[in-house]
Amino acid sequence: MKILLTGGTGFVGKNIANYLHGNEYCVSAIGSQNYDLRDLYACKKVVEHYQPDVIVHAAGGVGGIGANQANPGKFMFDNMAMGMNMIESTRQYAKKYNKLKSLKFIMLGTVCSYPKFTQIPFLEKDLWDGYPEETNAPYGIAKKALIKLAETYHEQYGLNVVNLIPVNMYGPHDHFNETTNHVIPALILKFANAKNNGDKTVELWGTGQASREFLYVEDCARAIEAAIRNDPGPSPINIGIGREIKIVDLAQIIANKIGYTGEIVFNSSKPDGQPRRCLDTKQAEIFLGFKARVDLNKGLDKTLEYFYEHCILRAGTK
Repeated sequence: MKILLTGGTGFVGKNIANYLHGNEYCVSAIGSQNYDLRDLYACKKVVEHYQPDVIVHAAGGVGGIGANQANPGKFMFDNMAMGMNMIESTRQYAKKYNKLKSLKFIMLGTVCSYPKFTQIPFLEKDLWDGYPEETNAPYGIAKKALIKLAETYHEQYGLNVVNLIPVNMYGPHDHFNETTNHVIPALILKFANAKNNGDKTVELWGTGQASREFLYVEDCARAIEAAIRNDPGPSPINIGIGREIKIVDLAQIIANKIGYTGEIVFNSSKPDGQPRRCLDTKQAEIFLGFKARVDLNKGLDKTLEYFYEHCILRAGTK
C-alpha cells in the first residue's frame, strides 16, 4: 500500500513515517522543501507523481501561544491553503483515475478547533458550539473549516475521507526551541537550561491552573494506521488518552525528572490559553479500535531520552 504523507519532515510527520515504515507500508514523506502545498499546482503535481492509495495530510503551520499570537494571519492562511489544495487535488486525481471510493484522505485536525468553553470531556458533536480560544483561534478555525470541507467533499463527490482530531502531542523529534515549541518541549528546555546555568528561578507563562491532555506522538501514528485499516467515515474522531493534568503539576513533574530544584514562578500577566482540554475518546475506540498505550510518565521519559541525545543546552552567561 502506497501512502503519501504531507508534513513528513516535521515533528509529527517524522514519527508517523517511522511508525508506518516499521509496519511495512510504502511511505513517501514530503516536506516544504520538496513541495509548497500553498500552491495548488504543486499539490496536483505531488499527487500525480506518487499515485498513492492513502494520503495523510499532517502538514501545517503550528506553534505555541506566543507563535500563534505573533502569526495569526500566516497560520490561518497557510493551513487553509495547504488543506484546501490537497483536498481538491486528491478529488481531481481520484476522479481522473476512478478512485473516489478506494483512495483515502486522512486529515489531522487540532484540539484548538474546539470552543474555548465547552463541556469536559470534549465531545465531537460540540465542535461547532462556540468560538475557539482567542490566542490560537485562527489556526483552530482553519483546521475546523478543513474538517467541514472534507465532509462536504465526501457528501458531494464521494471522496473517502477521515477526520482525526488529536490532542496536544509530544515526543521525539519535537521542536525544542524558544519560539515555536509547545508546552512539554518548552518546559523541558526551560528546566534543563535553568539547571545547566544554575538559575534559582524559572518563570512560566500563565497561572499554571489551566489543564491539558497530552498524547505521545507514536500513539497518534497508531491511530492513523487504524484509520488506514478501517473506514470510519468523515465525521470527526477525537484522538487522545482521555486524561488531563494542570500545567502547574506538569511543570513540577518535568522539573523533578530533570533534577531542577529551584523555584517555579508563574507570570499571571501572560495568557493561559484555553482553560481546560480533555477529550472524550469513545468514538476512536468504537470506529477505529484505538486506545492510547503510552501514559504521560513513560512518554516523558522517552521524550527526555531523545532531548538529551539530540539537543544542545543554552550556555550560561554568568
